[in-house]
Amino acid sequence: MEKNLENNEALEKFAKLAREISICMFITNTNEDEHTRPMATIEVEGNGTLWFFTDVRSIKVDEVAKEKEVHLTYAHPGKESYLDVWGTATIVTDRQQIKDRWSPIVKAWFPDGVDDPNLALLKVTPNNCYYWDSETGKMVQFAKMIVAAIAGNPQIADGSEGKLSLA
Repeated sequence: MEKNLENNEALEKFAKLAREISICMFITNTNEDEHTRPMATIEVEGNGTLWFFTDVRSIKVDEVAKEKEVHLTYAHPGKESYLDVWGTATIVTDRQQIKDRWSPIVKAWFPDGVDDPNLALLKVTPNNCYYWDSETGKMVQFAKMIVAAIAGNPQIADGSEGKLSLA
């Protein structure tokens, strides 16, 4: 069922999905030779801003400096939850912001911690978002499909999808 969401309801749905799924495919160079890589979302702000740690020497930093539009796709097939985000990315090297968002798990990639001179943040401000979210898990949907097939009734999807208007 299509259910477009706006304002606080959209922000709540967006934050819930981005936090639950947490790993996205982060796509840069959207107008040319796309580059895609998995990245972990480290924070979702109340206004929908997404944060990621990165190495300032990575190609994605160069690509974001040239073309700020990025595309993020989140997928949690086990829960049948998906989020498609187009946004504007910026590189943040402010040491205090890095310290404020630091997590010990990041030390696996940056052994020198928050003082690593190559550690930076990618900040993504969402522009266009679309979601798909099942109200039940995959097994429940499968069972409903079997019952519908046996009964000769069409399967009615019990999820929702729609545009998220965050502004």
